[in-house]
Amino acid sequence: MPSFQTAARAALANTQQRRNLAHATATIRAKRAAVVAEVDAWEELRVAGAEAKDEALHHLPDYLEQLEDNLTARGATVHWARDAEEANAIVVGLVRDRDAEEVVKVKSMATQEIELNEALEAAGIHAWETDLAELIVQLGHDRPSHILVPAIHRNRAEIREIFLREMGDVGRPAPADLSDEPARLAEAARLHLREKFMRARVAVSGANFAIAETGTLVVVESEGNGRMCLTLPETLISVVGVEKVLPTFADLGTMLQLLPRSSTGERMNPYTSMWTGVHDGDGPQDVHVVLVDNGRSHVLSDPVGRDALRCIRCSACLNVCPVYERAGGHAYGSVYPGPIGAVLNPQLRGTASDVDKSLPYASSLCGACFEACPVRIDIPSLLVHLRTQVVDEASGRSPEALGMKAAAWTFGDHRRLEAAQRAATLGGRLLGDRTVRNVPGLGAWAQARDVPTPPRETFRQWWRRTHRDEDREDT
Repeated sequence: MPSFQTAARAALANTQQRRNLAHATATIRAKRAAVVAEVDAWEELRVAGAEAKDEALHHLPDYLEQLEDNLTARGATVHWARDAEEANAIVVGLVRDRDAEEVVKVKSMATQEIELNEALEAAGIHAWETDLAELIVQLGHDRPSHILVPAIHRNRAEIREIFLREMGDVGRPAPADLSDEPARLAEAARLHLREKFMRARVAVSGANFAIAETGTLVVVESEGNGRMCLTLPETLISVVGVEKVLPTFADLGTMLQLLPRSSTGERMNPYTSMWTGVHDGDGPQDVHVVLVDNGRSHVLSDPVGRDALRCIRCSACLNVCPVYERAGGHAYGSVYPGPIGAVLNPQLRGTASDVDKSLPYASSLCGACFEACPVRIDIPSLLVHLRTQVVDEASGRSPEALGMKAAAWTFGDHRRLEAAQRAATLGGRLLGDRTVRNVPGLGAWAQARDVPTPPRETFRQWWRRTHRDEDREDT
């Protein structure tokens, strides 16, 4: 991936995508604002949610061990994965051991993060996304651009064309007379997915929350596809980031008030599925949970940056972000776009790549993301913290660092400072009424900075010119 700024510049030229994003984010913002306004104690709920996540993160090893003990006691098998490669190998091995050639999937950010679909396909196993938006992305050979609505950059006409063109190649084709009415599109997706649900023997899910106290995993969704995946197959494999753990079942009550309002603008999700191990004759009898680190321990080691692990993947910060609304999600180079992606991706992956190095600067620092975050992640402060890290890691090689070194050398001696001032005033005379933005080579740099034209005369020069006689009398 190129830097965010380069990718965003290309995305800005896509006027259809910008219209789609503006309409969708405005609709979600309005719904969220209405249901949040109904809660008198919203700020108290935010504080309670943040405290529950902090309690889990500050004692993460203890709660993860408690979670493993309770899952195991209830018939589930727990696997630990240090990174994406280990997690993918575990899931591929489990599916192969059951002689399955396909799996159905519940929408999962963790499996997208580790690129599980690609690993399964490489092993000859078909992975079918069952969430409507994820299905659109998969059939369109596309990438997700939003945490909650991965196909937010597509409109109804584009979705109709994708269904007509692609569905027949991987299953039941779309009706020939398919229109772009939402009900017809949803019906086509239901019919296409139904046969996959009925024959699948293995399902893969993520989890919105994992309760250490009881060993309960929780998935919230709006379409019912998750409920089908979690109940019909014989084998259920859940891939869960270690930060998803909550200490107690009571903490879930807080989260189930915060998450739906912040994500879909609903008072509660239509489907909230919970499962605790294996129950005879009810649901999957072969239950596996893969607990994935994949950089989270590195994030946890940073006393400031670890706040990003509070994230409950609601996408509220995306929907209020003016940068995301215009650039879209693909420019962030990750399944985690928007403000939370700008602070989470560089911590999970490091800042070696151009895109991760640029993400802390993918923000106007307006603060809207913090105001919208249901667990009070101070994203603007994290962005500034990460910008400092990026500069420090450059070890003096960046233009900013070289500029600061030059400034330190100049200010270190009054004679050098006076020489620099004389050069600046000469530049001011040459520029005349023009601004720095019009100077060749400085225009792009000055676009985002308030840089005045250098004065034609410094204070020192003014003083010497206007007080020349007084200085002579003193001598």
